[in-house]
Amino acid sequence: MVQLYNLHPFGSQQVVPCKLEPERFCGGGRDALFVAAGCKVEAFAVTGQELCQPRCSFSTLGRVLCLAYSEAGDYLAVIEEKNKATFLRAYVNWRSKRTENCRVCIRMLGHNVEAPFNETYKDQMSIIEMPLSEAPLCISCCPVKGDLLVGCTNKLVLFSLKYQIINEEFSILDFERSLIIHIDNIIPVEISFCIGYVALMSDLEVLILKLESDPKNGESVNHQPPKTNNPMKQTEDVSNETLQLESDDFVICQKPMELLGEKSSQSGISVTLESTGLADEKTKYYHVQHLLYKRFAPDISSYVFSDDIKLHSLQLLPIYQTGSLTSGRKNLSQEKELLSLFCFFSLPHVGYLYMVVKSVELMSVYQYPEKSQQAVLTPQFLHVIASNNLQCFTVRCSAAAAREEDPYVDTTLKACPPVSMDVCALRIQLFIGLKAVCHFKNHLILLTKADPEAIPERRDSPKRLLSRKGASGKLKAPSVAEAGWNLYIVDTISPVQLYKEMVDYSNTYKTAKTQSCIHLLSEAHLLVRAALMDAHQLEPGEKAELLEAFKESCGHLGDCYSRLDTQHSHLALPYYKMSGLSMAEVLTRADWVLEDGSQKYERGLIFYINHSLYENLDEELSEELAAKVVHMFHAAEPKQLPHILCSPSMKNINPLTAMSYLSKLDTSGFSSILVTLTKAAMALKMGDLDMHRNEMKRHPEMKLVCGFILEPRLLIQQRKGHIVPTDLAAHLKDTQPGLLVASVLGLQKNNKIGIEEADSFFKVLCGKDEDIIPQLLVDLWEAQLIAGLPDVVLQELFYKLTSQYIWRLSKRQPPDTIPLRTSEDLINACSHYGLIYPWVNVLISSDSLADKSYTEDLSKLQTLWWKKLLPELCHRIKCGEKGQLYLSSLKETLSVVAVELELRDFLNVLPEDGTAAFFLPYLLYCSRKKSLT
Repeated sequence: MVQLYNLHPFGSQQVVPCKLEPERFCGGGRDALFVAAGCKVEAFAVTGQELCQPRCSFSTLGRVLCLAYSEAGDYLAVIEEKNKATFLRAYVNWRSKRTENCRVCIRMLGHNVEAPFNETYKDQMSIIEMPLSEAPLCISCCPVKGDLLVGCTNKLVLFSLKYQIINEEFSILDFERSLIIHIDNIIPVEISFCIGYVALMSDLEVLILKLESDPKNGESVNHQPPKTNNPMKQTEDVSNETLQLESDDFVICQKPMELLGEKSSQSGISVTLESTGLADEKTKYYHVQHLLYKRFAPDISSYVFSDDIKLHSLQLLPIYQTGSLTSGRKNLSQEKELLSLFCFFSLPHVGYLYMVVKSVELMSVYQYPEKSQQAVLTPQFLHVIASNNLQCFTVRCSAAAAREEDPYVDTTLKACPPVSMDVCALRIQLFIGLKAVCHFKNHLILLTKADPEAIPERRDSPKRLLSRKGASGKLKAPSVAEAGWNLYIVDTISPVQLYKEMVDYSNTYKTAKTQSCIHLLSEAHLLVRAALMDAHQLEPGEKAELLEAFKESCGHLGDCYSRLDTQHSHLALPYYKMSGLSMAEVLTRADWVLEDGSQKYERGLIFYINHSLYENLDEELSEELAAKVVHMFHAAEPKQLPHILCSPSMKNINPLTAMSYLSKLDTSGFSSILVTLTKAAMALKMGDLDMHRNEMKRHPEMKLVCGFILEPRLLIQQRKGHIVPTDLAAHLKDTQPGLLVASVLGLQKNNKIGIEEADSFFKVLCGKDEDIIPQLLVDLWEAQLIAGLPDVVLQELFYKLTSQYIWRLSKRQPPDTIPLRTSEDLINACSHYGLIYPWVNVLISSDSLADKSYTEDLSKLQTLWWKKLLPELCHRIKCGEKGQLYLSSLKETLSVVAVELELRDFLNVLPEDGTAAFFLPYLLYCSRKKSLT
């Protein structure tokens, strides 16, 4: 289905000042336009509006049948006819031809230039002759590498572009015939070539191939053309039988067929490669990959009019990224990296657009309102000419390329309109007597002729066209030049200007037809996206303007999807993110009030706000907007209200307002532990400690821990990348430290917080420096040990706890808060803490300076370090299990202990099963340290 909008994609129009009636024309590069008439080619410079100026003209050997321009190499390839013979030539350095009588150098391809003539090549046009064994029918230049592909009967010949280096400052362009592609049973009428991809078309068939440059299973290129090996002999027999049965009375037609991917090799068309050049191994082609074969059936109702059943306008369109070229050649500064490739071809009343990179699939089908004569595909549009109008259709190339470039484009972070979206006609512009069209940059070149239509150029017996074996009709000589023709340059307006018109036009659908509004805004978005993909042709100012339009279009699409209550409403989130709008700006843009005065919050807006508040954005909503958000979720999704209130972005919410909505949840029977904790946090924010205590007493401690696991932001929030404890966490530190430690441990066990985050949380909460460990953090470590975290963390925990116990013992530093667990609690709850031996108690009691904190730490150190760590390390070392790792761990631990403890304490904590020779160095160090001091 094609939708029609009456927009204005076409801007200024100027006339090309041709002297003779154009027969062929083409354009390309920065500013080049070539017009061929008879045996003469005129070159024009197209530099902007109203600035089409003649540049030069040159004579050809014969009448021009076909011409193609290559930006890479800046050459013009031409098929010429003289005395019923056809020739292929390339016109090089044509820009240096100033006058009609300037000297021209003619040379054969591959001919080495003699030294005396080196300097003359710099300042004169060269014509390179390219001999062929068969008559050339069609040509195509690779838009990236500049290689030239020539179509002949049953074969394609590839000429590789290369440079003869004359000296450090000068090199001349040349070609090398590097490959012949033998293709039986199809005669090319049009071909297109791009970085190894080959598309060829007969009157009713299309074949797309890929030339592979890497050897496959040791397969090599045939140096002699092999005998035809048809994989579908039966098809060949049918074709031969068809030719025999054709007569004046009846015609046998083949059925339409479409084969994608490797299945296309079953088309009955044999393809073989013959290497003919001496090209570098990296550029050689070794085998062929079949991508697409499509055959159409002729329309018998149009039997009399043979032109009605012919394909036209075959084209490969690349979309690529640019990167720096490693080659040192000065005339090629950038290498284009192919991102995606598209193929277009058309029947008179319908066009087909395929994507052919990675996978081959039909993207769009274009139904024309009138019989088409020719079409050109661009990254932004498809331009089609009928006899009396110029049609402009949208394309989906940028949408497909965006997904090739970024496979994560359709997520909560990014989005792109779908490839399957209906295409639309932006405009049908009246032009009388349109005959031909070509395109380059933002220029459309149109040939018009108001007189009656001339005799068609490719006319043959309809019966011959029904068979694949039918020969292609030769170009008919033009009739005598008649008056009434013109060659126009029509400029398409800038993408930003057309984008703005699309946005203005979409406002007519804003309230009545939301889907139509989304469709048109999606077209505008893809228009800007396609222009940005071609950014290497943009000026810095143009790119900045396009980026701004891109963000604005994302905002408009976000507005549309936020008003939806469908399965696609979730797209409001990625589009708003891509727009760069803040949450406050989105809320200000939202439609809060309906026409009848009521308020309705659609799923798209709810989805965006809900996810945004979950993502810890560094944005605080005003009290007014926060109240609107609370009201919105109370009306639309009341279950999410406790989570919404815990977001850092809702910091400025009036606690009385929040409590009123939370109370409504309670009274309506919607009560949970999460509502209780949220109310307790709001009561604390209001300064009502009695209400806070009453809420916290409503549930036992284990249920409160479950509530914190459901919503960690009640305790821990992140702002600007830093962990920030909440007011509720600070209050629990002073009133219920055991609940706080248990809750953080629960968050860790449920992967809601990492180990380092938990450590930072307690350090920030207790106001300690990085080097000082608060007792609440030691309590957490002891709780982690009891909870039995994985072994990977266990060794780290032993080290942390041992170091902390030793530090406090050596510094006689008591804990800053009362430990939650005594050594006896740990012994009873955790197998890692062994029983305290009697001699340890004697040691503790004999120390007159020992206080309760000191004895507790020493007891925890003995039973943890003595009973678990050292024996475990010694055991694993003896067993040879990762000996070096455990040995280094043990030595590191002993080094710390020897530095921190007194000799007597060190002697009494050594295990009995240790080897004296191993511990002796540390005992000696500890002894000498005492004597030195």
